Amino acid sequence: MRVVIMTAGSRGDVAPYTGLGAGLAHGGHGVTLATHGLFEPLVAGSEVRFHPTPVDPHAVSHSDRGRDLHASTSGPGKLLRAVSMARSAAEEMTDALVEAARGADVVLAAGAVAPLGRAIAEGLSLPSLGLFLQPQHPTREFGAPMLGGRSLGAVGNHLGGRAVISAVDRVFTHAVHRLRTRHGMALRGPSAGRRAHERARWPVLHGFSERVVPRPKDWRPGLEVAGYWWPHDARALPGDVEEFLSAGPPPVFVGLGSATVPDAGHLSAEIVRALRTAGLRGIIQQGWAGLAAHGDDDVITVGDLPHALLFPRTAAVVHHAGAGTTAAVLRAGVPTVPVPVQFDGGFWAARLVALGTAPRAVPLRGLTAAALAPALRRATSDPHHRDRAQELARGLAEEDGVAPVLAALDRLTS
Repeated sequence: MRVVIMTAGSRGDVAPYTGLGAGLAHGGHGVTLATHGLFEPLVAGSEVRFHPTPVDPHAVSHSDRGRDLHASTSGPGKLLRAVSMARSAAEEMTDALVEAARGADVVLAAGAVAPLGRAIAEGLSLPSLGLFLQPQHPTREFGAPMLGGRSLGAVGNHLGGRAVISAVDRVFTHAVHRLRTRHGMALRGPSAGRRAHERARWPVLHGFSERVVPRPKDWRPGLEVAGYWWPHDARALPGDVEEFLSAGPPPVFVGLGSATVPDAGHLSAEIVRALRTAGLRGIIQQGWAGLAAHGDDDVITVGDLPHALLFPRTAAVVHHAGAGTTAAVLRAGVPTVPVPVQFDGGFWAARLVALGTAPRAVPLRGLTAAALAPALRRATSDPHHRDRAQELARGLAEEDGVAPVLAALDRLTS
């Protein structure tokens, strides 16, 4: 079967689908990943084909509009700014996604592009299902992850989830109009299309473990938790990193992934000061934030590295609590200090604290040496956090997140 996986966003929104795609290819399917062109190297060495789409998310995040996200201090404020920013990007990607789907038998749509993927599949009379990395459907059990995850009570949580769904629909209004006018597809608007698919119980599989987020009891049938999809990554660690790891005790990894920060120089200095105060060595990942440490023997700066090889060799991981990095930390079985930046970061950070793998979260706005150093001490010295992290990692190693997707494909096309 020819399968196209559609996604968009940062590296963390793409990498899990490389591993899932490789698993589906191993299961006998022909798989194409359709996403931003700069992520083509992520499928190198796998059996997954790549179909590039326009828009450079790195450039978008560093644009004036991308940096304006830091001006919002609330989850709803950030979401509204993000919706405005994403509308033009969604429309720009539409033609390439249609082209990718025309060569497929089934469309698998990531949460970041679910309304558009569903619409394209419907317009081409193809079956489809969703592949989400975060819980997106409303529930009374926890606050909407894309609003930070703070609980507003049962009713407030559900209303917040509905508000997020409505906001996401707005992202794709122009894109669906383009499908009608440029590609001749007879389609409903995003909101009407979503309601119809919900009534039909459109299947969605979630790429996280029930050990981390149990399936909400008030979700409708068709919304399932599959387990994690581990990224494909054939790289080895660079020689200088291997030398640093061998030269002393396990270091702390600090990286904010694709998140940007208002002042990278100031933040880098605070991180280095926190590491030294806690008496720890460090590996600082430059990332999209541009973090760096200069002239230090006990702290090095690195570029993009394979998390699966590095994280298990660290004393702890400090990260932005994106879905992908959170998964990598849990897989590694090491303590963590989450630094939520925006959107679902607060949700995953709270989960890590509740699971016992993190002593506390240190939000970006409060990330100073005085706040980070004691959190690092607790994460690295309290055996409870490492024991709990290793226990979870052993459980996750027993799960197979690809198998439920293979089964769903069989049901979808039978």
